[in-house]
Amino acid sequence: MDSLTQIVLGAAVGEAVLGRKVGNKAMLYGAIAGTIPDLDILANYFTDTVTAIEWHRGFSHSIFFSLLFAPVFGWMIHALERKQPATWKDWTRLMFWGLFTHPILDAFTTWGTQIFWPFNYKVAFQSIFVIDPLYTIPFLVFLVLAMMQKRESPKRARYNRLGLIVSTAYLGVTLLLKGVAYIKITQGLEDQGIDYQKMAVRPSPFNTILWSANIDVGDAYLIGNYSFFDQQPIQFSRYPKNHQLLGDLAANDKVLRLENITGGWFTIVENNGELFFNDLRFGLMSLETEEERFAFNYKLIPTKGDLIVEETPKLQRDAKRLLSALWVRIWGI
Repeated sequence: MDSLTQIVLGAAVGEAVLGRKVGNKAMLYGAIAGTIPDLDILANYFTDTVTAIEWHRGFSHSIFFSLLFAPVFGWMIHALERKQPATWKDWTRLMFWGLFTHPILDAFTTWGTQIFWPFNYKVAFQSIFVIDPLYTIPFLVFLVLAMMQKRESPKRARYNRLGLIVSTAYLGVTLLLKGVAYIKITQGLEDQGIDYQKMAVRPSPFNTILWSANIDVGDAYLIGNYSFFDQQPIQFSRYPKNHQLLGDLAANDKVLRLENITGGWFTIVENNGELFFNDLRFGLMSLETEEERFAFNYKLIPTKGDLIVEETPKLQRDAKRLLSALWVRIWGI
């Protein structure tokens, strides 16, 4: 999830664990704990693109990381806050839950997370977009209300508890909504006589009303969108896999690692003699029927004895087009 959401979750968890003892300091250090796992993005500055992708939501998002570093961070906070009536064990407990709830929340997103690192198994329920106002805003409101109360006030704990309950309940609702969307999209495929091998359903950006599906039909992928307001049959667009365009690069280590990262959901496109690797998990750059660009797209640049992988930059105007199209499409066809 986005940084603000993880800060809110971490602060609420910190309050639940230690708020009665240390007041707003619990929220402060909980918020810090909630941001620490995402420091893995610093890998972008000192390693190659593929390695940075692999590291993201890996070690720092695992149970192992939380267990290993919670005592270390707990000791550091205890040394800084000796005047507070909290022990090293108290701070360790706060840091553990602040660190560990971060990857639990990320597990509900499309990217998922390697909670069980070093085992190569990613948990991704794909039921919520990385930014979802319906999750974050009510949660933030309850947190602010709790923050405004005195440490000993019953209302403080009550507001914080309500924030945790409402946000967690919303995550449960997203799983139910995904199930309904899956059924509707499956029915759409059957009605149109489309045979498929596997399907992945995910929410579109910023909402859980409009859902997208990647469908493997053998030599190509179909992509379709379904809104709970739709009154017309689902339309599916076809995207050839074109894996054969890789040629000898199919055996390249970086390409194989990209395939593993995407779980096999990728296409290859040749444009002006250059090869591009499309990660299908996050959808297209826009909702236009003629759209061929994907949100995550990598240029493959063969060099002497190596392969350079470059992520195609995203432009601000693309985001504006997507938001405009989303608002229209959410209300159905």
